[in-house]
Amino acid sequence: MIGRKSPDFDERAPLLEARDLQVTIGKERILESASLTLEKGELVAVVGPNGAGKSTFARAFCGLRRPDAGRVAWMGVRLASLKGRRLADVRAYVPQRAQVPNGVSVQAAVNIGRSSHLKPLQGQTRKDREVVAESIARARMEGFEDRDLSTLSGGEMQRVQIAIALAQGAPVLVADEPTAQLDLGATAAISKMLRELVADGMGVVLIVHDLALAAAIADRVVVMCDGRTIATGTPEAVLTNQLISDVWGVEAELVQREGRSALHVEWLDRH
Repeated sequence: MIGRKSPDFDERAPLLEARDLQVTIGKERILESASLTLEKGELVAVVGPNGAGKSTFARAFCGLRRPDAGRVAWMGVRLASLKGRRLADVRAYVPQRAQVPNGVSVQAAVNIGRSSHLKPLQGQTRKDREVVAESIARARMEGFEDRDLSTLSGGEMQRVQIAIALAQGAPVLVADEPTAQLDLGATAAISKMLRELVADGMGVVLIVHDLALAAAIADRVVVMCDGRTIATGTPEAVLTNQLISDVWGVEAELVQREGRSALHVEWLDRH
């Protein structure tokens, strides 16, 4: 029996369209209605308080958890039509908490990221090796190829995870809290790397809790609360004092000057 041919990706369509996704886990509705659109050469940050459903949303539109309702399309092709390698062709996913196996080197890990392009029992071609080397370089991990993953710092491990994703050669990178638990220097390095990928024409979806970071590097932000998308737009238009107060329950102001951003929070009432 000949299988049905997979539909072709539409280069003119948005990289990703997720509309009104719903997800129920057990008896609890985690997503009520979450939506997102990603265009080429764009970084979209998904923000919201803890428990808003951000990671569940990402896993749903990435095909890692089946939504109960809604529509997802990658470059014009419905998610339900994309399986295995075909899905890997269009999106790479960096999880929030990656497993770190012992005895695996950086080189071996990034090689695994390229495996979706290899046929069974096929070794890497010259092109595959070049892509792996380029992915390691773009993630600024040159010189670390022989290091065991278990010996890396948090920031180094995140860069390896991005290199693994880049080795897939997909036009979209979805990163779930890649800067969580990183220090300021490592966060800045990851952020600059993501903007470089966008400048090269990739689309990036960043799941992040840091509003100041989202405002600094995102072209658009999607704000989630209680499993719903409640606002979408540029950081300046969306992250207003009123919205921050309504969603996070704090008095705060997002200040941006000359490419720098800061979140001024009223931590204590000293009067």
